[in-house]
Amino acid sequence: MPDLLIELFSEEIPARMQARAADDLKRLVTDGLVAAGLTYAGAGAFATPRRLTLAVEGLDAASRPTVEDRKGPMVTAPEAAVQGFLRSTGLTLDQLERRADKKGEVWFAVIRKPGRPAADIIAEVLADAIRNFPWPKSMRWGAGSLRWVRPLQSILCVLSSEAGSEVVPVSIDGFVAGNTTEGHRFMAPGRFAVSGFDDYHAKLKRAFVILDGAERAAAIWHDATQAAFAMGLEVVEDKGLLAEVAGLVEWPVVLLARIPAPFLHLPPEVLQTSMREHQKFFSLRNPATGRIEGFVTVANRETTDHGDTILKGNLKVLSARLSDARFFWDNDLRVARAGMGDWLDGLASVTFHNKLGSQADRIARIAALVREIAPFVGADPDQAEQAARIAKADLRSAMVGEFPELQGVMGRYYALEAGMPASVADAARDHYSPLGPSDAVPVAPVSVAVALADKLDTLTGFWAIDEKPTGSKDPFALRRAALGVIRLVLGNENRCELIPFIVSAVRRNQAAMMQAGKDHHGRHGTMSSIDAVRLAQSLSVKGIEEMTALVEDIDTAIMTLSQGLSSGVPPQEWELQRSSDLLAFFHDRLKVYLKDQSIRQDVIDACLAMPENCDLTLLVKRAEALNATLATEDGANLVQGFKRAANILTQAEAKDGVEYSYGADIKFAETDAERALFAALDAADAKIAPAMAAEDFTTAMAAMAALRGPVDAFFTAVQVNADNQIVRRNRLNLLSRIRTLCLSVADLTKLDG
Repeated sequence: MPDLLIELFSEEIPARMQARAADDLKRLVTDGLVAAGLTYAGAGAFATPRRLTLAVEGLDAASRPTVEDRKGPMVTAPEAAVQGFLRSTGLTLDQLERRADKKGEVWFAVIRKPGRPAADIIAEVLADAIRNFPWPKSMRWGAGSLRWVRPLQSILCVLSSEAGSEVVPVSIDGFVAGNTTEGHRFMAPGRFAVSGFDDYHAKLKRAFVILDGAERAAAIWHDATQAAFAMGLEVVEDKGLLAEVAGLVEWPVVLLARIPAPFLHLPPEVLQTSMREHQKFFSLRNPATGRIEGFVTVANRETTDHGDTILKGNLKVLSARLSDARFFWDNDLRVARAGMGDWLDGLASVTFHNKLGSQADRIARIAALVREIAPFVGADPDQAEQAARIAKADLRSAMVGEFPELQGVMGRYYALEAGMPASVADAARDHYSPLGPSDAVPVAPVSVAVALADKLDTLTGFWAIDEKPTGSKDPFALRRAALGVIRLVLGNENRCELIPFIVSAVRRNQAAMMQAGKDHHGRHGTMSSIDAVRLAQSLSVKGIEEMTALVEDIDTAIMTLSQGLSSGVPPQEWELQRSSDLLAFFHDRLKVYLKDQSIRQDVIDACLAMPENCDLTLLVKRAEALNATLATEDGANLVQGFKRAANILTQAEAKDGVEYSYGADIKFAETDAERALFAALDAADAKIAPAMAAEDFTTAMAAMAALRGPVDAFFTAVQVNADNQIVRRNRLNLLSRIRTLCLSVADLTKLDG
């Protein structure tokens, strides 16, 4: 079986596109081959800055012949229908077959397709893949119509077997496939022929090209860490940068140098970010001091002076970059040491959202909310408020203006320079966290309080103006903010109900909506929006409609509130509606989070149906205990017994028109199974009630699961709907005890099955 080698050689492909492009080439070609009737044993795709390569092993030499029976119209069908069928099959009438069908004779076409050589199929598939390649950005060059990420220079397409190799006849827009490629642009210029993948791979290596990106990355990391160790330093790990740099070179040559002394006083994050973003340098850290003292750059060639000229040029550019960073740092320190007042005043002119006011308005809301949250997370309210008021100050700093990714990080440095407590400074750094599922969760109480307040204000603000995530769209990252709240609460095992904080934050954001509208309308000389809302509260529905028709250019946020008022919804109820809706959003995100923790969705629903479902820590403890119980045989079987009891009760209550919820008495028990169930329920009740009061859900669930044996024995030995009505009522009330006891732990009716 032959092997296929494809190479698309071009000018430099952006590093960020290479991995995806290699996968796309593999997918397009292999899918096309399979669709055309060819199978293969395996395929591998590779990318370097100048080439995309695909190697397919064990390919069929030809596609198999096929026979297709295609049903046509009735023999008695109009001539036009028959002719249309003939055109679609490419046959003539005498080549059709008459076959019996339910309603009579039908024309059938037997279409035989002979097998095709693999080379012919490959030529079509590859040409189609090149024309329809899904580059994020592409370009045309010269007079042709072909588009590629950078100008395409050659196509290599070789089919090889034990008998030898052949060039596949691919031709597209003036490019004719061949069996030659090029090595390194500088170290091995010129083309050479290859006969297959092994030959191709070996000759590229001799021509100073490492084909596999993972191999290039491993070589860079190995050489960098070894050289850094020799200098007494260590490389700061950066997997994203490593992948990017591996996509910039075909023959990586690692070069190291020390950072000039005048810049060593800059914060490590500043040095690392500046070198990474501007120069694609890895940072070298002194393991004893934690300072960034050197850098690693990766050249694309070996030089006679061992990289000295390259390093001199890089140091010259780096010095210019770091001089800018030092200027920003020195200027920012002067403002920070003066108390950051200029920055805080400047936040009043930075718009957070046109319906929710400025960053200064937002800070005031967060500062008020954080005082409410602080006691529940063990934070000092004064320190928490102080941290909230300065947490966004670094947004006005020159350093964050240059490197936005350093927001928060620089805030900590500036807070310390301003003489603030370490807990306040740490909160300025940590209040954005966690940013993603792999980001660390803050644990310091002040940091937790400010992070919660920041995220809750964001969520309630956008809920207040009805800017919720829809489908896959989430422009304000509200899902991430909700997950951040969940991880903060659960990661620190905080015991607090979210609803009071949500309502409080909604109320403040509602006021922000009104104030933003007031400021807007005041500038235009129209009725203020707050006056409009006050007037709306005093008018009838018809009067409100007439009034709002007179208000020119009324702010959308105020319209949202006014519509709620005009429909007869009082402000307090409007707040609760928004808050309840946001709590439901939290519950949806919690389901996603707990699904990753292997907790069943129906288990979460069963726990959400219980009281205190806005205490996330309590909710998760209950869900974990129920999930563990249902994983046992007793727990799973008890649920079936519970559902049987609930079904019998529901039917009896519907038939009798009464509720069987009390009055079970052991003196009416006729069997040992009944008496045993009474005893088991008494014992379980004695354990479950105090366990639930102590929030010991594991003990409560275990006591509930222990009912499995007595419940099974009861249903095996006892007929509930006995002829004696007194006995029947007693047994139904006994089933009610089962239902009530189980539902006190979780709403088992929500469980699947």
